[in-house]
Amino acid sequence: MGSAANVQLEKKMNLAAYIVSAVVLLLVGAMRRLPKLDLGIDFSFLPPLHATLNGLAAVFLLAALYFIKSKNISAHRNMIYAALACSALFLLSYVLYHSTTPEIIFGDSNHNGILDEAERLAIGSTRTWYLLLLGTHIVLAGGILPFILLTFNRAFTNQFDRHKKMARWVYPLWLYVAVTGPLCYLMLKPYY
Repeated sequence: MGSAANVQLEKKMNLAAYIVSAVVLLLVGAMRRLPKLDLGIDFSFLPPLHATLNGLAAVFLLAALYFIKSKNISAHRNMIYAALACSALFLLSYVLYHSTTPEIIFGDSNHNGILDEAERLAIGSTRTWYLLLLGTHIVLAGGILPFILLTFNRAFTNQFDRHKKMARWVYPLWLYVAVTGPLCYLMLKPYY
């Protein structure tokens, strides 16, 4: 493909990236506001899978960095594909879980869905740290998705200089999201 064809393909892929990002944000927003779906299946087994998929995405991202620094472009590309696959599977599973399962509250040790004063005192400032970590994770996860896709599009269309320029700031944010997901899970795990 020539350069003009690459630019045209990138434009089409970018439009798809914006549409996918908008649909994902709408789904994530809707799953918290709509009544929980009853599919007749208990999906409470999914949070460890979410943490595993995020953790694997982080491992693949670190491997991708190693391979690109080693100038092994093929291995780099494969690791990015693997990280994207893990992130996509995570997203589907996450929406399914939160669309069907009541929310778990950090500190709710009696599992009644209410954080009472005694529970709040028992966890102290740990809840603040958890909410700060979770908040940055959620905001960055929602905000970084279109940029991950746009960065991918630039590499896919062989516009490597533009890809590299964008990846320098997208990569660390994606890695942060992939690492903080399992950390949030481990902090919330006692309350499942």
